[in-house]
Amino acid sequence: MLEKRIEDHLDLLVERYPVLQSVKKEMAKAYSMIADCYQNGGKLLIAGNGGSAADAEHIVGELMKSFVLERKVKDDFAEKLLSVDSDFGGKLAKNLQGALPAIALDGHMSLSTAYMNDCEPLLCFAQQVNGYGNAGDVFLGISTSGNSKNVLYAAIVARAKNMKVIGLTGEKESRLSALADVCVKAPQSETYMVQELHLPIYHCWCLMLEDKFFGEKNR
Repeated sequence: MLEKRIEDHLDLLVERYPVLQSVKKEMAKAYSMIADCYQNGGKLLIAGNGGSAADAEHIVGELMKSFVLERKVKDDFAEKLLSVDSDFGGKLAKNLQGALPAIALDGHMSLSTAYMNDCEPLLCFAQQVNGYGNAGDVFLGISTSGNSKNVLYAAIVARAKNMKVIGLTGEKESRLSALADVCVKAPQSETYMVQELHLPIYHCWCLMLEDKFFGEKNR
């Protein structure tokens, strides 16, 4: 069961986007998986193609720095920075922000092009999950069809490594929805309409996660 302040974000989302009422339960389950991962020191790996690749990068941007709340580093870490270097450490202590570790797998151009040239192009995301992923981490695969082969290969590797798999797709059943521990199927089938709903879904996750891990300091 979600804490009330966390569930409030979902309630506001559904109030603003009533069509997402149908995926509220799946959204809550996916949030809990990511929150548990972070609670246990894990990380989130995200992959998608085209607009979904842009969404992967967008999610990383919201998780790795302040989204809507202040995320000052803890006092003991600030002191350690100052003890290492009293000049630069002060600037770091003042400006660094708490982060929730997330990696978008589309953004490593040298690795991606080398692997695609030397090995098998459609396994590029899978190779990165193999390299970055550990048991307890979460893989978020974004695919409007749910059948993007490079995302599916990555999801299979994630399952084999005892990672949790979350799918973010359109409304149709798909190979990704079958593979995933939970799949949030935005209730549209046209690609651009699916993508228009993906953004408020993952924004809501980012708000919930930030509130979970950084919210107490802002109350």
